[in-house]
Amino acid sequence: MVLILGRRLNREESGIRDSPATKRKVFEMDPKSLSGPEFFDFSSGSSHAESILQIFNEFRDSRLFTDVIICVEGREFPCHRAVLSACSSYFRAMFCNDHRESREMLVEINGIFAEAMDCFLQYVYTGKVKITTENVQYLFETSSLFQISVLRDACAKFLEEQLDPCNCLGIQRFADTHSLKTLFTKCRNFALQTFEDVSQHEEFLELGKDELIDYICSDELVISKEEMVFEAVMRWVYRAVELRRPVLHELLTHVRLPLLHPNYFVQTVEVDQLIQNSPECYQLLHEARRYHILGNEMMSPRTRPRRSTGYSEVIVVVGGCERVGGFNLPYTECYDPVTGEWKSLAKLPEFTKSEYAVCALRNDILVSGGRINSRDVWIYNSQLNIWIRVASLNKGRWRHKMAVLLGKVYVVGGYDGQNRLSSVECYDSFSNRWTEVAPLKEAVSSPAVTSCVGKLFVIGGGPDDNTCSDKVQSYDPDTNSWLLRATIPIAKRCITAVSLNNLIYVAGGLTKAIYCYDPIEDYWMHVQNTFSRQENCGMSVCNGKIYILGGRRENGEATDTILCYDPATGIITGVAAMPRPVSYHGCVTIHRYNEKGFKL
Repeated sequence: MVLILGRRLNREESGIRDSPATKRKVFEMDPKSLSGPEFFDFSSGSSHAESILQIFNEFRDSRLFTDVIICVEGREFPCHRAVLSACSSYFRAMFCNDHRESREMLVEINGIFAEAMDCFLQYVYTGKVKITTENVQYLFETSSLFQISVLRDACAKFLEEQLDPCNCLGIQRFADTHSLKTLFTKCRNFALQTFEDVSQHEEFLELGKDELIDYICSDELVISKEEMVFEAVMRWVYRAVELRRPVLHELLTHVRLPLLHPNYFVQTVEVDQLIQNSPECYQLLHEARRYHILGNEMMSPRTRPRRSTGYSEVIVVVGGCERVGGFNLPYTECYDPVTGEWKSLAKLPEFTKSEYAVCALRNDILVSGGRINSRDVWIYNSQLNIWIRVASLNKGRWRHKMAVLLGKVYVVGGYDGQNRLSSVECYDSFSNRWTEVAPLKEAVSSPAVTSCVGKLFVIGGGPDDNTCSDKVQSYDPDTNSWLLRATIPIAKRCITAVSLNNLIYVAGGLTKAIYCYDPIEDYWMHVQNTFSRQENCGMSVCNGKIYILGGRRENGEATDTILCYDPATGIITGVAAMPRPVSYHGCVTIHRYNEKGFKL
């Protein structure tokens, strides 16, 4: 029976004789009377393609219609050119162009394993393959050669799921060789987060020097304590001691020796024979000893704690006021530039004062002054989060500055209600006593004061109510004497200074300029501008960068802006806002432990 859909021709009118088939019984359907569609697109779905592949695979197994033999490691694989070309652009280029292989029955392929070729053909003819830890590397390389990106990506994904402390470094090297950026990054992050376990395995001891440095220099390295990094480095060196001894110093520059526990440093590091026989390492040992004595006064990349230890560098803001004649602020708060978080610390006991002198001694904070003729001095214990009153100043003062030099605190200048002071006092925390030292050459209030290259520098300030000084006064503790150095380009008071990498940076004084002073060469240079004019701002070095917090603008109002200046790049950016506008405050950097601990 023949089913004819559509209009039937009048055979007699057309003069066409019906064939025997047309004389059979037929159904006539008028499209105009049909309620359904005139046609039907039929598809059997993926099952059709799978069945075709299955049949081709059966043809391959029985060598039916095969027209090429691929030879790998002497093993022959009968195949169909059409199937290989449809799946792989590598074979399509081989067979569809006028290459020698397009005319030959036997094609030999070098550089891959027969087992990998077998797995590859299984995927080509079935769309399925079993990826294992034994074949994944060879299967990846084979799929890369034949440009089968789907199979290649599946192998990479399988490797991601196999990451373990014992193999992540090897997989990372494999990923680097094959430019697998995603896999490489995941391997590196996994190794950083499990470093203590990774460093115990054989792969770690086979790392290259540069690969090892890439890990131990990272701030993201997850460890419980810095001792783990030192021990890992020494294991690596001792693995091939004669070959690796020359790079010991380079490696130790990336170990944060100052942050090792003093007992461990003395009992383990200093007695190590390899280190003792490496004079080039002595300077690193000296730096660590100085840090154990002087604390945060010693600043270098090796004194910054890794965040995974629970410690971080934070900026502590003490006191201040919101505007001239406004309320004095009782707050002591710390700011973490990495997370942007603010946390409240114990309030200063006598917060009715303003314009404190503030400095950091080791990892504690000293505060003095706050009102005319004030002699009170308080110390904040960062471990206990409490304020303790310590020995009073010999001479009461206000609008003075404090700085730490070689483990001692110096109080400089100020105002006693009648005169600017040239008086300078030195505090020894071990004896809890203030003693007078040589006075300033010029009495000033509200100068910038900082220590650098073993000396104390007093910059600018106000000699009286109406003038500002451009003098730079330098104190040498060895000779107990002051010298005048190159003058600052602008005469200002209410300025702030910090030191970083043997240079001094000054900001404030109702100018936008940031100046840099080289105390060794004795010259000044203008390095950058802030976004607005301000004075009495806070300034502190944290994580190798300079932060400028708050300050008083030309209209007398305080600001809540935080600027970050990176001397390495010369770039200044606005990074955050303070909880409230503040000026006349103190800013220092300390290491603070996060009670919540480190989270991966």
